[in-house]
Amino acid sequence: MLKQLSINNYALINELTIDFSDGLSIITGETGAGKSILLGALGLVLGNRADLSSLKDTSKKCIVEAKVAIANYNLEPFFEEVDLDYETETIIRREILPSGKSRAFVNDTPVTLSVLNELRLKLIDVHSQHQTMQLSDANFQFSILDALAKNTVRIDSYKRGYNQLNTLKKELTVLETQQREANQQYDYNLHLFKELEEAKIQVDEQAELELTLEKLNNIEDIKLNLSEALEVSINEEIGIQNLIYTLENRLSKIAPFSKEYQEISERITSVKIEVDDIIAELENANENVDFNPNEAEEINDRLQLLYNLQKKHYVSSNQELLSVFNDLSDKVTQVESADEVIQQKQEEIRQVSEKLDKVASLISKARINSIPKLTKELQMLLADLGMENARFSIEIKPSKSYFLNGKDELEFLFSANKGGSFGELKKVASGGELSRIMLSVKKVLSANTQLPTIIFDEIDTGVSGEVSNKIAAIMQQMSANMQVIAITHLPQIAAKGNSHYKVFKEEVSGITTTNLKQLSTDERIVEIAEMLSGKNISDSAITHAKELLN
Repeated sequence: MLKQLSINNYALINELTIDFSDGLSIITGETGAGKSILLGALGLVLGNRADLSSLKDTSKKCIVEAKVAIANYNLEPFFEEVDLDYETETIIRREILPSGKSRAFVNDTPVTLSVLNELRLKLIDVHSQHQTMQLSDANFQFSILDALAKNTVRIDSYKRGYNQLNTLKKELTVLETQQREANQQYDYNLHLFKELEEAKIQVDEQAELELTLEKLNNIEDIKLNLSEALEVSINEEIGIQNLIYTLENRLSKIAPFSKEYQEISERITSVKIEVDDIIAELENANENVDFNPNEAEEINDRLQLLYNLQKKHYVSSNQELLSVFNDLSDKVTQVESADEVIQQKQEEIRQVSEKLDKVASLISKARINSIPKLTKELQMLLADLGMENARFSIEIKPSKSYFLNGKDELEFLFSANKGGSFGELKKVASGGELSRIMLSVKKVLSANTQLPTIIFDEIDTGVSGEVSNKIAAIMQQMSANMQVIAITHLPQIAAKGNSHYKVFKEEVSGITTTNLKQLSTDERIVEIAEMLSGKNISDSAITHAKELLN
């Protein structure tokens, strides 16, 4: 329930803090006194959009804060879901800065407006006159029926399955679209795939082939230089090998005479071994140098194939060609296995649909079973409100389509007059009748939902006399299950409240401000007497006001 509302620098309000109690609270005041400002401030803290026009003093920020008691409403799971600290007395704060920026907090944790609006639906129902048109909205009509049918858990389960079904259907649509597109390209992709498959491309192949071809193209120079290198190495007169042999022979003879000579001799021996090894490799290389025109042609053809494939696929390496090959393989495989994948997805959809149908059937049966009870309760309440001949015709029609709340279509018709034909509420009910129907609906909902607070903004418009007493009685009954706050112009209703607040304007230093205060017993008598007779309060009005309060 709403325990406290604090407003700073909003519209005509400088600073205001008011405490609310449980039961039925009444708010009265002259037309234009600022009742709509209070509702605007409450709407702001509950997530309505804000703008700079809300600021009384545009150089300061506007702050609206609501304290709500939520211990008995099982909201811990919601707070955990949206990652908020749960407090049995939760503080919701909304700020509008002079820059126009808006901020919202729940228990001092910043929240988005979407989270705030979700929380609002679980805390406070603000009913204004124009909202009677909700009665003609199918979703609202279903919500009435589902409240009596105790369908909350079933619908939550259905929604999870509904979302899963929609996800699967979207996935199937994507698969089918991909298959159509892939089928159109299949033959061409298969040709490209086979071409690359037959090429048997290897990552490092190109570099090795290019090096081999370079060697073959320079075979004469290689042969000439290898021959000359061998001549320089093994010539009997001036060859490096013979000269080193001679050098080694000379040094070996003096090696015993000195450690220094010994080391030089050993080093020359090492050089001789290395030179012998190099000469052996030169001889081997020289013998193996052989120009094979067929080999060169084969390598050249292979490289040209690789170059052509790279150009064809707009790549510059074998590595990239292999990536293209893998992509083509996936596309070809996708087409060849698409039917199996699609059939598997269709089977998933069938299984989810079967489960969803079972839940939808349970929802539908519970709705059908609750219709007699709802019709009876509404007609009894409306009879008390002066609409003795009001009748409802409510019918559930099964549909093959999946809707967000089940597979039903709802016909919710009304007749206000005896023997009259049934029609849509918005077409056959007057404004005053719609207000009374909405009050009856809210009464039914209050007994079947866990909503902490409901606020009625002049739901009594267009009624008077005994009907107003009945409206007050219904509000009192509702207040046994929830906090009810009623903004009214009728003294009969104002007198039935457990608490009574007055909205009024006053001038302070030439500036008009709106205020709200809780009335004492004596102040209530004066306020109700004024509602009965106007500013010039008569003794009979005072007496009548006392009678109403008693």
